[in-house]
Amino acid sequence: MKILICEDDTMTLKALEHKLKKEGYDIITSQDGKSACDIISTQKDIDLLLTDLHMPKLSGLELINFVRGELKSNMPIIMLTRVGLEETVLHAFELGADDYVTKPFNPDELALRIKRLLIKNKQ
Repeated sequence: MKILICEDDTMTLKALEHKLKKEGYDIITSQDGKSACDIISTQKDIDLLLTDLHMPKLSGLELINFVRGELKSNMPIIMLTRVGLEETVLHAFELGADDYVTKPFNPDELALRIKRLLIKNKQ
């Protein structure tokens, strides 16, 4: 299973990459929304997108909109952010996010959420 992590904070990105590689996933990383769009457009075998909300060039919400709107992809999307505002959460779900995790988060819980979404998406 291949996961694209889009996160502009290097420490968070490396921690996520390490944890998810340990869980057995193939990991691709991006530090801005624009490069994530380019990756998703060219690599059709990505199984899940894990994206931050606030990023350079393109926000997580714009990235979700691109994946669901332009690409018409149903890949599972998990939004990671420090912003826990109800309005932002609702907007992410309206655009097509499958889950929303507020930072700081428990890495084991996140790994379980990812596993659950991947299983659900394969059925």
